[in-house]
Parts: sequence; structure tokens; C-alpha cells
Amino acid sequence: MKTASYKPITINYKLLVIAGETASGKTDLALKIAKAYRGEIISADSWTVYSGFDIGTAKSTTTQQKAVKHHLLDVREANMGFNAPMFKELANKAIADIQKRGNLPILVGGSGLYIDSVVYDYGFLPDVSKVERDRLNSLTIAQLIDFAKKLNISLDDIDTRNKRRIIRAIEGGGAKPTKSKLRLGSLIIGLRTDKGQLKKQIERRVDKMLAAGLEQEVKKLSERFGWDIEPMKGIGYQQWREYFEGKQTWEQTRQRIISATVQLAKRQRTWLKRNPDIQWFDSPNEAYNFLKSVLSK
Repeated sequence: MKTASYKPITINYKLLVIAGETASGKTDLALKIAKAYRGEIISADSWTVYSGFDIGTAKSTTTQQKAVKHHLLDVREANMGFNAPMFKELANKAIADIQKRGNLPILVGGSGLYIDSVVYDYGFLPDVSKVERDRLNSLTIAQLIDFAKKLNISLDDIDTRNKRRIIRAIEGGGAKPTKSKLRLGSLIIGLRTDKGQLKKQIERRVDKMLAAGLEQEVKKLSERFGWDIEPMKGIGYQQWREYFEGKQTWEQTRQRIISATVQLAKRQRTWLKRNPDIQWFDSPNEAYNFLKSVLSK
């Protein structure tokens, strides 16, 4: 592990961000800080926004939510859909409300896009209809490139091997998303965990979910919504489909959830490590001691 290097504190922080891989200890750290410094937690997670998806998303428990005020949990029904622009709008409203009441907003999660949309004020491109996106998806890469040329859309800085990026360029009419400098008054804390240790923590968390009734939760949700809505495609949910269809064992399901979670952590790590504004810590305790010294000033 690298020794954490602390950046000098030059401003009063008005927004605390706690980022890191899944199962790295973000929630427990956020709860400790919130209790000590009049904080309120804003969940930066693309799955906990859905009502009824509780155990498999590692959503904060009822007890935790009673101890510390939480925002952006259970704000969408499962069949309504959700995206980063929606999150940005709701998160900014929550931040303003928390600050107005003199409390500390704590943005917590592993969704790098959601976090970045807020702290770097992303300007998203307008979304397109599902019909239009399906039409573009049906074209080959060569056809898409030809279509872009006919529309005078430059693909000079686009990886033309990546179909999705070509489609987004066409959908945006050649425009590009915008990104600002780090939001004034923001402090971003990152928790990094040794890969071997993180896998053990993921296994423990999955087993805790199973003991809490994950199988029953998924069965109930699948009977109500089927398997095709977006949240049923999430980790901890989609892996059960073959189990309920009699095509895999309970242990195979458990292992698939663990494996998918490990892969998620890898993607989160890749996204977050590119951010030079994150101050990294090797443990929640190390981060907590640093935050005490900062927030007590």
C-alpha cells in the first residue's frame, strides 16, 4: 500500500465526497462523520434510487436512516428508469437544502459518473428516444460512420472502433458534454483497499445479504416486475434468474454474485483512480482521523 499524502487545506469545505469501490467501507465512514459533524448523506448510487431494491443494493438500513438523514434513496419506482442527469439535478437540490439548514452534505458512493456530474458540473447531451437509439444500434459501424459524414458530424476524436461512442456523437449532433473545474468548497476522499482484502470483504457482504433474505427479495421482485426492467439487471438480482429457472445451484448463484461484484469494483477503481482531486486513504480509520483534523477547524 502507498502511504497517503495529504494536500494542504486552504478552504472551508461545504461538500464532502466519500468515494471508493463497493464494500470498501464508505457507508460506515460517512455515518461516523455525519453523526460527529451534523452531516446528511446523499447516496451516489444508480441502484439504491429504486424503491424495494434494498438488500441486493446494500441500501442503508432503517436504523441507519433513522440515525442520519439520507437523501436519494427510494426516489424512483422500479419501472420508471433513472440516469445521471436526473441524479445531478436531485443531488444539487439536496446539497442546497442541507447547506441552507447549516449541515454538511456528504455525497457517498461508487458511481464515478454520478459523483463527477455534481462536483464537475457535467453538461449532459440531450437524450434521444429508444426508437431512434434502437435504429442506430441496428446499423453497422461502417454505416454509422457514413451516416455521421452525411450529417457533417466530425469523428476525428472518436474511437471509431467503439460503436457506442459513434452513436453518442450522432445523437449529440457533434456536440460534446461539458465539464467544469472542481466545485468550490468540495473535498473528495477516496478509500482504496488491497485487492485480496477487498475480495474477502465482498464475500462477507454477499453472505450477509444472503443471510438477510436476498433470495426472498429477488423472488418477490421478479414475480412482480419480471426480469427485463433496469434494476433487475443489477448485480445481486440478475444472477438469480437461472437459479429460479432451475438451471444453476444456490452456491453457483452466490459465486456469480461475488464474481460480478469483484468485476464492478475493478471498473470503479479504474474510473476513480483517474481523478487527481481525490485524496486517497488505505482505511476508513485513516480517512476518519484526517477528516476530524479538517472538519474540526
